[in-house]
Amino acid sequence: MEDAEEWVLVRRPNEADHWSPSSNLLEAEQPLKVLFSEPAKHWTDALPIGNGRLGAMVWGGVASETLQLNEDTLWTGVPGDYTNPEAPKALAEVRGLVDKREYAEATKAAFALSGNKSAIYQPLGHIKLVFDDSHAAYNAKTYQRELDLDTATVKVKYSVGDVEFTREHFSSHPHQVVVSKLSASKGGSLSFTVSLDSQLNHHTSVNGQNHIILEGSCPGSPKGIQFSAILGLQVSDGGRAQVLDGGQLKVEGTDWAVLLLVASSSFDGPFTKPEDSKKDPTKECLNSLSSLMKISYSNLYASHLDDYQNLFHRVSLQLSKSTKNIKLDKLLPVEGVESSRSDSYSNSLKIDQVKTTADRVKSFKTDEDPSLVELLFQYGRYLFISCSRPGTQPSNLQGIWSKDIAPPWDCAPHLNINLQMNYWPSLCCNLRECQEPLFDYMSFLSTNGSKTSHVNYETHGWVAHQVSDIWAKTSPDRGDPVWAFWPMGGAWLCTHLWEHYTYTLDKGFLASKAYPMLESCASFLLDWLIEGRGGLLETNPSTSPEHRFIALDGKLASVSYSTTMDMAIIREVFSIVTAAAEVLGKSENELVGKIQQAQAALPPFKTARDGSIMEWAEDFQDPEVTHRHVSQLFGLFPGHSITTEKTPDLCKAAANTLVKRGEDGPGWSTTWKTALWARLHDSEHAYRMVKHLFDLVDPDREADFEGGLYSNLFTAHPPFQIDANFGFTSAIAEMLVQSTMKDLFLLPALPRDKWPSGCVKGLKARGGLSISICWNEGNLHEVGLWSTTDDDDQQNSLRRLHYNGSVVTTKVSSRVVYTFNHKLKCVRKHSLL
Repeated sequence: MEDAEEWVLVRRPNEADHWSPSSNLLEAEQPLKVLFSEPAKHWTDALPIGNGRLGAMVWGGVASETLQLNEDTLWTGVPGDYTNPEAPKALAEVRGLVDKREYAEATKAAFALSGNKSAIYQPLGHIKLVFDDSHAAYNAKTYQRELDLDTATVKVKYSVGDVEFTREHFSSHPHQVVVSKLSASKGGSLSFTVSLDSQLNHHTSVNGQNHIILEGSCPGSPKGIQFSAILGLQVSDGGRAQVLDGGQLKVEGTDWAVLLLVASSSFDGPFTKPEDSKKDPTKECLNSLSSLMKISYSNLYASHLDDYQNLFHRVSLQLSKSTKNIKLDKLLPVEGVESSRSDSYSNSLKIDQVKTTADRVKSFKTDEDPSLVELLFQYGRYLFISCSRPGTQPSNLQGIWSKDIAPPWDCAPHLNINLQMNYWPSLCCNLRECQEPLFDYMSFLSTNGSKTSHVNYETHGWVAHQVSDIWAKTSPDRGDPVWAFWPMGGAWLCTHLWEHYTYTLDKGFLASKAYPMLESCASFLLDWLIEGRGGLLETNPSTSPEHRFIALDGKLASVSYSTTMDMAIIREVFSIVTAAAEVLGKSENELVGKIQQAQAALPPFKTARDGSIMEWAEDFQDPEVTHRHVSQLFGLFPGHSITTEKTPDLCKAAANTLVKRGEDGPGWSTTWKTALWARLHDSEHAYRMVKHLFDLVDPDREADFEGGLYSNLFTAHPPFQIDANFGFTSAIAEMLVQSTMKDLFLLPALPRDKWPSGCVKGLKARGGLSISICWNEGNLHEVGLWSTTDDDDQQNSLRRLHYNGSVVTTKVSSRVVYTFNHKLKCVRKHSLL
């Protein structure tokens, strides 16, 4: 197929191109590449590719190569019943004990509120390549392995004698296929065997067209999800392929080979049992592969590139230690700086004075290279594009990349911060389409959650708890209420609906998709609130995610009433519903009236004796002051009820809370704290948390680490959790731009001594705005601002720009790019085509 007519790729304009500063402060951007100088030794050394649904981890082995595969609908189990008719009785008992302030006893009684365990995400399998014996003698000095974020392609190069071998891997969204091209610089030099395998129950075969077919099933009763994966093979003229026993193909004497991997499952939505599915995964795969085999590699790559770069190129970021950026070669020389952690794992990554990405992470605490921050920021955007696309499942605990049939925490989406953090970068970092799977998933949760609400709690509306799965589980998880019982997961997710509107001003989305779910969520919250102490409304029972307290009787407990996070989320949702109702002309309906009445009776934030924000309704003793969750600060970020402008005293208490919590913690906790410090406009502490994440984790000694980065830049709990990758990206954006529907805060938490010069282009702000900013010597240089919405009425087009104590009100019209100088004066305009 290499002789077919080729496409000529012409790069389409993107939002980062809509504005350029009047003077070019920085030199060309650094290559955005994750670099290795040897094959992967651990899974977290492998490099991820993905198209939202199909993912692969490329190990880059020489004598043998592995591509570990995932497909986002492979889960254990079947649709479940997420109700518990016995729950109302247990709920009454727990509430009675809480009312008597017998919190330890209430915690024990709350075990009766727990539900069933979530389903488990499953790996698809492996592509295994075994090369001829000559590859064992490859020249290690010639080995290169890289993930190019600009092209979403993994490349491997090495030499055997005078022959250079090259591999290219990408996962195409337009064609829904994982593509690998293997080639040799000398004709007829490429020979290998290829096979498909899986840890799940399966069998393999080869059909008459030399397609390897793997058919299998996930655990489930009476029948689990069925799946198929088919590998197609193309070779150059003169190459030979033959079938071997065990479902393998042997290729000999070819110049190049192209592997095409397609996969499908019988999953037909969370409400259809696998045994009732009408989908035929093998037939779907064969049909897809039949079409793909007619397309040349070059055209597959061109369409992949156009699709991916249309999203990725919307935002660019350059950071520099000085006015003139430091030039760095593609492969950087080692600077000879040893890490504070000297160990055999990180040292083994140094080969022939090539500075790999792992080396750069290792030396960051000394050199504080801003280009590595750029790389990790864009890596989060790359991963987000690669694991969440319209029509796919939402990003789970590891995105889509998981190697285990029993992965940590089931690789399930957790609703007490993981799933939400996964989607924090979508709006501010200009990837709104990639958030669609979350909203589709929420519609499923609201269906199941209505049943859980009605049966378990005898309330209206819908509810979802701490952990879910592909079947849209909404009941409490099994086990200890400290983590299993938390009925605020759905309510937190609902805040994403309103955020989507505030960034896009899409009234159609607000009316048809968002408001029905918001309205139903508010109905549950109104029923869940009960009149309590002092005539205020309270939630009972209530937990602060995964954190215990010492009750007044000295006993350890987790269940009480009206935790700060409960009230902050409820306050946020109620404010959202009233604002949405105003936009849609529904302010006079009965529900809004009830919400407004309830808002006046919600307990306020409280400050503890030590000056921090109280986490619980009472000032309980905290047995773990440095706990990983900072739930009591939801109102600061991602919420909006604590702000530097309106609640300065609460901001001071929030800062005290963060100091009290400390800097250590899992990766996701580190990035949440970064965003919280940024909201406080505290650049010093925000940067300290940025720096804290750059700790190279040794996979053989994970227990010695808290947080950090693996060599492939996956973030660590440890083990790997993807939420911190996304949290980091959104936190960096928060340091550079913050917004409300009327206000834009420019460089609110810029660490001026660390990144004195820089430029970010294509970020999004609330009110339907795009924004680009350049700064020099620590000071604002120029701002580009434009709107792509059609909302041009006088009220909505006025914006207040805040910078360094100055505030300027300006009018912004759609389809016009405005440029402001360091004094916030508009100095030029041009039309946006």
